[in-house]
Amino acid sequence: MKTRIAILLPLLFVAITVHASAWTLDSCVNYAIEHNIDIKLRGADAESSRLQITQAKSRYLPTLSGYANQSWNIGRGLTSQNTYADRNTTNTSLGAQLNLPVFDGLSTPRQVEYAKASLAAALEQFEAAKDDVTLNVMAAYLQVLYTKELYEVAKHQVDLSDFELRRQSALLEAGKIPEVDLLEAESQLAQDKLNMEQADNDWRLALVDLAQLLNLEDISDFDIVPLENSQQYEVLIQMPEQVYADALKHNHSVRASRLAVDAADKYIKVAKTGYIPSLSFNASVGSNYYTVSGMNNESFARQLKNNYSTGFGLTLSVPIFDAFQTRNAVRRAKVQRITAELQNQQVEQNLYKTVQQAYFRADGAQKKLKAAIVAETAAQKAFKAMSEKYGIGRATPTEYEQAKNKALRTKAEALQAHFELILRTRILDFYTRGNI
Repeated sequence: MKTRIAILLPLLFVAITVHASAWTLDSCVNYAIEHNIDIKLRGADAESSRLQITQAKSRYLPTLSGYANQSWNIGRGLTSQNTYADRNTTNTSLGAQLNLPVFDGLSTPRQVEYAKASLAAALEQFEAAKDDVTLNVMAAYLQVLYTKELYEVAKHQVDLSDFELRRQSALLEAGKIPEVDLLEAESQLAQDKLNMEQADNDWRLALVDLAQLLNLEDISDFDIVPLENSQQYEVLIQMPEQVYADALKHNHSVRASRLAVDAADKYIKVAKTGYIPSLSFNASVGSNYYTVSGMNNESFARQLKNNYSTGFGLTLSVPIFDAFQTRNAVRRAKVQRITAELQNQQVEQNLYKTVQQAYFRADGAQKKLKAAIVAETAAQKAFKAMSEKYGIGRATPTEYEQAKNKALRTKAEALQAHFELILRTRILDFYTRGNI
């Protein structure tokens, strides 16, 4: 018993290691979303939009600034008594100024609304980037599974050719076949091995493409696991009109483009605030220190106390003519709104085209798969019958290879249709539900 456990433990460790290094579709998608550069850029755009809201709201706050000024006058100059003297003077000014916007022509509240609309659009673009990565990873994931299946088919062909070569070698030793038949079998085995290496290379390249989508640094042990329920051949394909109607409700690209139109409407209102008067409150405090050469000057502290002054007032600004700056700003904003509307229409059209293509490809793949399964079954039966005939010498090597190649071709066509059906139906489901 201990011996059996000692033998099984290393095998169990290997199995756990292999499983741990294999990625599911969900883990691939989650990892790609976390490490994708484009998604990070969209996240940075969203953070920038949040800061724009904070910046817009800060316009409600007053501004306070201090100032200090030092001047020297050589020769005739103004003294602190407001008289002129032919002496050198110095002047030191200190103070602070406050400016509080009372009414800024609705510019600040409209800037805040525009910033909020821009943030909403940026967040939807952030989610749309995740959707793009999800679809790309899903397609690459299925491509890996497809090329791996082709590799397994190619391996099986090599096994058949190897068995046939050994059988031909035995027949040649028995003197029942000419040497040329053995050479043909060797040639076929070499060709099948070449095909197997090509299939293996395609599989590994597909793995590399998927790993690069994930931004993996080390891909030496990277592998994936098959999809659950991937052997279902009869699936319900939703009509494109219904899928499109569902996608319009929650598709992030569409929502982002619609919110961009809303933001453009709000930006027009921001531009129009240039026509509206503004009113601000301002106040200031300050003092001065004078010195006149050759005269007794009061101390710095006394002068600052005696010269202390305060002031406040209101400033009304009425736009009369600003060289058409506001008018041009409004026109540019309206052009931006037209552009946003056209971009929204384009996004919706592209979505419908994508859904429509996915539907017809899924429908075509399902029909092709049904036909391919029938063709594959017939080809496999024909190959089995041909193998029996060839085994008793009633078929030529050429006929045998043709039957084998046909069986291989129909198997590959069935696999291609199968994975195409999985991909397109999952795309339709993704647009319907918004997740994989």
